[in-house]
Amino acid sequence: MTTKARDGSFVSYRNNIEKKRMISFKPMEGSDYQEFLSYFVADYAAEIEANYRLCAQAALLQAQTEIETSLPQGEKSPGQVLLCIQTEINGKTVTIGYLWYKPDRALKSIYICDFYLHPDYRNQGFGSEALKELERMLLDEGYNQIKLRVAAENHRAKHVYEGCGFNVTGINMNKILGE
Repeated sequence: MTTKARDGSFVSYRNNIEKKRMISFKPMEGSDYQEFLSYFVADYAAEIEANYRLCAQAALLQAQTEIETSLPQGEKSPGQVLLCIQTEINGKTVTIGYLWYKPDRALKSIYICDFYLHPDYRNQGFGSEALKELERMLLDEGYNQIKLRVAAENHRAKHVYEGCGFNVTGINMNKILGE
């Protein structure tokens, strides 16, 4: 069951074998956005370095430039949705990750720019639950497609996405010029 909370977040209640699990999305606010950036830029730079064969310095510059261009007004950037993924643990609401997507109302689709779970919450089903809740929320809002890109070596993410019904639609390629 999905419900909309007073603060605008969406909450899903799940019955697990032993306990009730709740996944919710909360819009990012100032400190949430700073925490998101603290992991995102370094993580994205490492991905750029590994997958696009750039040196560490060039990869970091590219990651910083892309985030500044994509989110010029931070968490309030128009045309972007930035959410905290939350769950309740021992009676306390905890942010377990972040979700950034760009909606396209004309095509009734969204493009996930970033989906991240903090390491302590991986391999526990939270990623799949968050994606399922996102799907329910988007269907309620009239969307009919989720798109995303997965780094070539990110086998864990591929596994989660495939388990949630995502299909491979192509392969990204690049070439560094002047080598």
